[in-house]
Parts: sequence; C-alpha cells; structure tokens
Amino acid sequence: MPRNRRIAFLQIVALLGLAALLLACANREGVVFEGPSMHGSIIVEDSAEGLRTLMFERNGARQSVVKLGDPDHLELSYARTVLAGLPLGGKLRRMLVLGLGGGSLPMFLHHNFPDALIEVVEIDPAVAAVAKQFFNVREDDRLRIRLGDARKFVEDSPPGIYDLIIVDAFGANSVPAHLSTREFSLALRRAVAPDGVVIANLWRRAFNAAYDSMVLTYQSVFEQIIVLDVRADVNSIVLALPRKTPISREYLTQMAGDLARSRNFRVDLADLVKSAFKDIESLELDGSVIRDPQTRQRP
Repeated sequence: MPRNRRIAFLQIVALLGLAALLLACANREGVVFEGPSMHGSIIVEDSAEGLRTLMFERNGARQSVVKLGDPDHLELSYARTVLAGLPLGGKLRRMLVLGLGGGSLPMFLHHNFPDALIEVVEIDPAVAAVAKQFFNVREDDRLRIRLGDARKFVEDSPPGIYDLIIVDAFGANSVPAHLSTREFSLALRRAVAPDGVVIANLWRRAFNAAYDSMVLTYQSVFEQIIVLDVRADVNSIVLALPRKTPISREYLTQMAGDLARSRNFRVDLADLVKSAFKDIESLELDGSVIRDPQTRQRP
C-alpha cells in the first residue's frame, strides 16, 4: 500500500477506534476519556474546580487546561505569557497556531479577535476529535483546523501571509525534532509578515537539554529575539521577529499592557512582561544551531 494511503488508512482506523471509545468511556477517578493517539495516549481529566485537562500520558505534562464555556480563561502560565507577543504581530488579521491540544489558545484568539482568521495545524486526527468532543472547539469561517504535519504546512504557505505564528507543538515529552531545526525556522521566517512575530513555546534548560541550541537556532534566522521566562513554570516563550527593532523591557511592558486593557484581557500583561523579560545576552547560551540531518551530512 502506498505510504500516503497507508497513513490515511491508519488515521481512519484511529478515528473509528476513537468513536467507539467515546461511546464506551465512563467517568472514573476524574478521567473523562482515555484512548489511543499518535503520541501513545490521550487522557482527558476533570478537576473539582471545573477545569478540563488534556495529557498524552498518565500523570504527564498538561498539554491544555480549559474552563469549559469560558474561552477567556487561560489556566496555564505559558498560555498567558504567549499573549505578551501579540503586540508585535502587526495587524493581527491572520494567525497560525501549530499544535491544537485542547484548543485553549486558538479559542481565546477566536473570541478576542473577531476580525482575524485563525488556522490551526494538528498532525493527529484523534487530538482534533477529542478537542471538538471534550473541549468545545468549534470550527467556523474564522477558525479552521488543518490536519497534517506543521512543517509541511508552513513550508507550503505563501510568503508573508501570517501576522502571527504560534509554535506550540509538543509530543508527550518534547517538541518534535523536525520543528526545532534551522530549516524549519527559515520556513517560519518566510511565512510570517515583515511586521509580524513568531512565538515559540519551549521547555527550559532543567527539563530540555536542547534548550540553548533551540534558542540559538531561532537567533540564527531571525533578526530580533526576545525570551520570556514563564513565571512559576518550566516554559520559556521565544518571540522571534523578522526585523531588527530595538525592544526593551519597558517598551514591551507598555505595549502589552495597552493591548490587554484595550481588549479587556483578564491577564495583567504589563506585570507579566516585567518579571518574564530576559535580555538574550544574559542567558549565556551554550549550544549549537540545530540542522536537519540531511543538511548536516552535506560536505
């Protein structure tokens, strides 16, 4: 069977298995759903506080946390910190999110930017099905979910089409390797508008041995890099700009605060930026630019 047809067949089988599990599953110990995915497992849990969590393994990292019926609620600190990059996204009319999870960020953007078109790329059809079934993710003419590989989607995108690109694609334990290379960063830079921004979610050094190299890889492609260390969490948010624009802590604090007030965000972005902002020189990065394997092997 040709590779593309085999992948399509496996996806259909996964969806059929998921549909059967959706009908058969019952609540137990907070678990609303557990089933197979390309990552190994999908677990959906409810808490006593009314929050619903998506994980890719039992007791694993929280991929998404949603308060059902309240798209303005961003429970995870990293998701709130991502918002600090929005003022750098030009007109914010066309946005791309790589990685769906439970849809907390896409649904927040959909609710707060009614004039924007939001596209979400998710490689796993089971994750997309769970997001719709259990997390109230709804597609319409402004929110579109594209099933497929994020890298290929970005590489096939027209130049400068997106004002904002959020890279939030994780497996159970890490960012997929092919979404960490210089070649992928070059594709991101090509797809983002000159006055736009790429926002990437990374795990920090203590939990990610490749952290320094990942930041250096973005720095090797983009003219300006800002790092925000997420408060009381293990993430860092990289803001990558395809232009050389001096951006100080004070400038981003002012811009983020103004945006939060104008859009009535529940997040104090000014305070968040003040504590999270890191000068790239202060990080003392010790790593090397990550390349695609075939590129590294060239003479």
